[in-house]
Amino acid sequence: MTDRALTVARQNHPSGATVLTVSGELDHHTAPRLARAFDETPFGPDTPLVIDLSELGYCDSTGITVLITAYQRAEATDSRLFLAGVDPHLLRVFRIVGLDQVFAFMPTAEQALDALAP
Repeated sequence: MTDRALTVARQNHPSGATVLTVSGELDHHTAPRLARAFDETPFGPDTPLVIDLSELGYCDSTGITVLITAYQRAEATDSRLFLAGVDPHLLRVFRIVGLDQVFAFMPTAEQALDALAP
């Protein structure tokens, strides 16, 4: 069995946004780490969230479920949420299952932060 590494780095941006950079493999073994990071992240109208997936190497359906849970929490708290740097293969999966109609995607975390500026 290989060790599936997943890291989640948190950065508080001066705009009030939180940027979570997710690196490694997001699957049923590592998804609880990302879920914990979301549990520890403030959600609200004044605290938008950017999830930077540019360093994500793999994501299975469990990982997608964790991302959907974050989206639902953002919706419930009137918080803006962006997925940034999504790999083209994963973006294709999101499109196939219709999640491109749910999530707001940005090419980079920087562009997502720029989109939050008034």
